[in-house]
Amino acid sequence: MLTGVIVWGHAIAALMFGALAVWTRRRGAPDGALPRRWLSAALVLTALWALSVAGNGEGHAATHLLAGLRTLGWLALLFAIHRRAGTPGKEAFGRTLAYAAVAAVDVAQLLLDVVAVAAPDPAQAAMIRDAATLLGALAALGALLLLHGLFPAASSAAMRLVLVAAGAFWLIDVNSCIATYLLAGTPVELVAARGVAVAGIALLVALALSRPGDGGVQFSRTATFHTLSLLGLVAYFAVTIMATSLIEALGGTHARMAQTAFVFGSTVAMLTAASSGWLRAWIKVKLVKHLFRHRYDYRAEWMRFTETLGEPKGGAPLDERLVKAVGDLIDAPAGLLLVADGDTLAVQASWCWEGDALPAGDDAARLAAYLHATGRILELDVLRGAGDDPDRAAVPQAILAHPDAWVIVPLPHLGRLMGAILLARPILARALDWEDFDLLRIAGRQVASYLAEERAQSALAEAGRFDEFNRRFAFILHDVKNIVSQLSLVARNAPRHADNPDFRADMIATLNESATRMTDLLARLSEREPPRSEASRAVALATIAAQSAARFRARGAVVVEGDPGLHAAADPVRLQQVLDHLVHNALDAGGADPVRIVLGTAGDRVTIDVVDTGCGMTRQFVRDDLFRPFVSSKPTGFGIGAFEARQLAVAMGGQIDVDSRPGRGTRFRVTLAGARPMLEQAA
Repeated sequence: MLTGVIVWGHAIAALMFGALAVWTRRRGAPDGALPRRWLSAALVLTALWALSVAGNGEGHAATHLLAGLRTLGWLALLFAIHRRAGTPGKEAFGRTLAYAAVAAVDVAQLLLDVVAVAAPDPAQAAMIRDAATLLGALAALGALLLLHGLFPAASSAAMRLVLVAAGAFWLIDVNSCIATYLLAGTPVELVAARGVAVAGIALLVALALSRPGDGGVQFSRTATFHTLSLLGLVAYFAVTIMATSLIEALGGTHARMAQTAFVFGSTVAMLTAASSGWLRAWIKVKLVKHLFRHRYDYRAEWMRFTETLGEPKGGAPLDERLVKAVGDLIDAPAGLLLVADGDTLAVQASWCWEGDALPAGDDAARLAAYLHATGRILELDVLRGAGDDPDRAAVPQAILAHPDAWVIVPLPHLGRLMGAILLARPILARALDWEDFDLLRIAGRQVASYLAEERAQSALAEAGRFDEFNRRFAFILHDVKNIVSQLSLVARNAPRHADNPDFRADMIATLNESATRMTDLLARLSEREPPRSEASRAVALATIAAQSAARFRARGAVVVEGDPGLHAAADPVRLQQVLDHLVHNALDAGGADPVRIVLGTAGDRVTIDVVDTGCGMTRQFVRDDLFRPFVSSKPTGFGIGAFEARQLAVAMGGQIDVDSRPGRGTRFRVTLAGARPMLEQAA
């Protein structure tokens, strides 16, 4: 099986490098900094070497010869690139000597390989091959050093990828030479893995040649970390295989026990290192520092930041999420949210914080004033070692004395300080740089906007509760005004008509009704006792209309017209209140003719029209202001009657329509569902 992997892996690699050589020779590299001739030569030699491994095997003389020529071809490519990028003078002369020395070592390896093949004595041939193997490792290491010096001068992404491919070749050669020298032969597993790796290198070169100019490939941090973790795991298994093979060759009778101990010990050591939070943080910092231009992947960080802030219901409270979102940006394990309370700061929430670091009194006020004036992010580790620094003077001593306090991030919003976030020191402490400060500054402004929005929503909800209370009180005041108006009218007429039995009866009815309505108002004011209302039932419209007409008889003429047998499905108390509001408004509108209450039908629904010939209203007033609470055309009006009437009608499943013209009067139409009277009502 391994033989098939060796043959197919190297054969595919030979095919790919040959195709790349033809492509480069015909069309050239897309990057002008890559010499076409030397690049195509290196690709051709690599293809011939891979083909020889697939056809002749690893130990054949032609394979060794082509391996040395392949190294010379890539060295020539590096030298050509270095000449284009370098400067003349002593530096150029020294560089030429370095390349010549590495090439001489490679040529010496070739000669020793030829001598080893021609040597008649097997022991002598083995010694020569060992020397050639060491020279091959030395040549590969020298080439890697030259590559390391050239890589910073790479002018484009394509050139960098080609140099990475060359470095991968020499890194493989170093490992192969070391394994061959220690094990007295190249392990078959290593040769098979090398074929697959060389095919991957061909893909890397193809990617470099297909991307012109500076259009390099940019790997995400997640992909890079996972790839390096996978490579580390592969390297671990490769080292384990090589070490166990070496132990088997040198261990004698105790080789099996030594192999088991090595595998067990190395596995335990690797798992212990992988579980160390400090080591993971250190590796992450080093990789980000040396592999990426920027410390943060801003797209990923901002997505995580907004996802933490927008966590759905059932999660942590918003205050804790605000601290966690900022802390996750710089790997802080805990934090405190300090909110502005007047001129000072007070702790509002904590996230995984142990112990106290609470500013109090003048210290908190001084910190709030300083953060508001400067907007600076305070790194406490730096301040602890400072002398008479204004930043240090602004931080309360309780915070500086706390061993875990690390950074204070202000939360400014529209010229105001909403608060600050105090973050704890991460596992791997480090000094903050300009990227950290910029990211924390932006995050602080975003968190401040969330705090401001939360406060605005709380204030709006509180204002809504007050508005509901005021509206409820205004409705009640409106009803009280109507009741007082009726009682005042009775009191004014009592001296003149007290001897009239009809007046006394009407006065008693008015007092009883006023008392009933006052009881309802008290119930509406009470939180425990609900207002008196009845379930919807068949209500005789003529009865409701007659009661309204009788109630307002003293203020003006009100006549009832229409079918007296109509019934509506409604709450009689609410329907009476609706009709009273409309009749009251109609009488206020004036007019020479009496107010008419007309009962009728519209399909399967019943209608109650309240018609007056008063001053009327404009269409704009009807559309925009009539049903708005607290808007009235009357100087002493509350603007509640029409609004409450429509609300009550809608609650009973009906509606109110208005037809009005200035100077010609108004018609209010209440439409309700029709109903059939019960037997006892009909009787």
